[in-house]
Amino acid sequence: MIKTAAYSKKISEEKVQCLLCPAECRLKFGQRGICRSRFNKEGELVTDNYGELVTLAIDPIEKKPLYHFYPTSEILSTGPNGCNLKCINCQNWTISQTKIETRFLSPEALLEEIKKTKSMGIAFTYTEPVIWYEYIMDTAPLLKEEGFKTVLVSNGYINPEPLDDLLEYVDAINVDLKGIRQKFYKKVCKGRLKPVLDTIKKVAGSKTHLEITNLIIPTLNDSEEDMIKLFDFIASVSDMIPLHLSAYHPNHKLNIPRTPVETLLRARELARERLKYVFIGNVAIPEASDSFCPNCNNKLIERNGYYTKILGLDNSKCSVCDTETGIIR
Repeated sequence: MIKTAAYSKKISEEKVQCLLCPAECRLKFGQRGICRSRFNKEGELVTDNYGELVTLAIDPIEKKPLYHFYPTSEILSTGPNGCNLKCINCQNWTISQTKIETRFLSPEALLEEIKKTKSMGIAFTYTEPVIWYEYIMDTAPLLKEEGFKTVLVSNGYINPEPLDDLLEYVDAINVDLKGIRQKFYKKVCKGRLKPVLDTIKKVAGSKTHLEITNLIIPTLNDSEEDMIKLFDFIASVSDMIPLHLSAYHPNHKLNIPRTPVETLLRARELARERLKYVFIGNVAIPEASDSFCPNCNNKLIERNGYYTKILGLDNSKCSVCDTETGIIR
């Protein structure tokens, strides 16, 4: 289904500019943007990915990963075909960087799918939800009216004005902060760092729950200097933001050996000097994915893979010392 795309301006009779994300592609007749889903049709910016799903599945909320947003819940998950970054290490490159077959589901039909499940709502994930902007903005208000939650798992590569509109309807976001140097973003992601940092600041200042993921790639973003700079940035926004450190595995166009466990442990040590909640994902390390009270170290939530057990919470407060944890239940 072809839809008029939001956030564009006409440059000339033949050229139009997309203003949705920081790429701000300038497109001639028939030309597509970096996301491959928005294109110039006879001088108008349109999109042909509206409602076109690459998959639809029930996931634990912890898989997003969101550890402090309705823990133990399940959420229906879906995503579009494409992305507005070109990360050379992309783990989902087969659905983000190549054209694949999709199936159409209207916003109303997606809502009915949620109702058939025990899901808390919908997670727009797997690829980059920003490029599905029109579909999300039509779907999220329907979910809100019915009491369901809307979650994004995003690279944070979006311009401020569309982000403001989106945040009115989004309940939680996990932003993938891929590195802390512009050189890294340019080389590895084919994008820019500052817009992602600006997104994180804006989300943190909103009513939307925020968590951050950082994939640690040997030789590219794993120096102690880089890690400290990244953790210091997050702490400057809020030391209560949950941080998920992930191990890199060779994929797509990058064949650097996988992240050593020792690097992850050192990163957690440095991060915990600055942040209240730090987790290690996709590597089995005892208690590395558990949540502890930042005041008394009482174990709040225990996680084993995607099995989650709430242990030390009284609503959102620590059951031992009554500290407010920031965990949404």
